[in-house]
Amino acid sequence: MSLLFIVAAFIAVAGAAGVVLAKSPVHSVLALVVNFIALAVLFLSLQAEFMAVIQLIIYAGAVMVLFLFVIALLTARKELPTSPQKWLKNQEVLGAALGLGLMAVLGTVALAGRGAAAEVPADFGSVVAFGRSLLTTNVFVFELTAFVLLVAVIGVVILVGRREA
Repeated sequence: MSLLFIVAAFIAVAGAAGVVLAKSPVHSVLALVVNFIALAVLFLSLQAEFMAVIQLIIYAGAVMVLFLFVIALLTARKELPTSPQKWLKNQEVLGAALGLGLMAVLGTVALAGRGAAAEVPADFGSVVAFGRSLLTTNVFVFELTAFVLLVAVIGVVILVGRREA
């Protein structure tokens, strides 16, 4: 493995951890942008230049602007809570236990598949292969994602409109 791949993978994992651990939603979105940029570098290390550019333009650009817009709408005229409220008792312990269990499963899978590296197709990352995959094999998932984003934005607009001044 190249040093670039290792550094980009470390930054991607750190960005993903920042998304989960950030207290502010805006900081979480910025950590997600760092994650997307690191993923674009990982695509570049795999010689998938088109996928790297799409990662930056679509995800780090357009989707992050949508997320920031939704966060700005949700936090408008928000009063500070009087006291923090826990919905689940011992949620930190439960979350840590589930996280450690997930890391154990991922580590086991990573060690089990260590010698079996898949061969990358010759047209991996090309515009033709990406378009064919997106509009034939994965068209339902593509349309479903667009629908979920649309429903989320409409829901935020409705929630903000119902707030009392």
